[in-house]
Amino acid sequence: MNDPEVTMQQPAQTPRHGLHVHDLALEAAGIVLRLAVRVPAPLKSLADQAIRAATSVPLNIAEGHGRNGRDRHHHWRISYGSALEVGSALSLLRAAGCIDSDQTAKALDLFDQVRAMIWRLLHPVR
Repeated sequence: MNDPEVTMQQPAQTPRHGLHVHDLALEAAGIVLRLAVRVPAPLKSLADQAIRAATSVPLNIAEGHGRNGRDRHHHWRISYGSALEVGSALSLLRAAGCIDSDQTAKALDLFDQVRAMIWRLLHPVR
């Protein structure tokens, strides 16, 4: 049998993509994950949708960063749309009074910054 102290390794660090937008998206998604786990059962499907949209943002930024041409832009457009979607989901959950208003405001602000950065990636100044 393997000795757990020998085979267990330190947890891997978050991959660095060199994009500030990815870092902000990870931070915002983390806030959403922490907020969504506390949502009561009647609104759990909306919380699940918020989780899917929030996690889609950094995932598609990362995947797009590894692609070229129109494929890259396709993933960044998905990320932009998901950032809009999570904003709506969070606003609904906040209106229902089941998530912290201050943390929601922080997440919404971060996703707003992420959308602005993605917009600039999709529409570079020439």
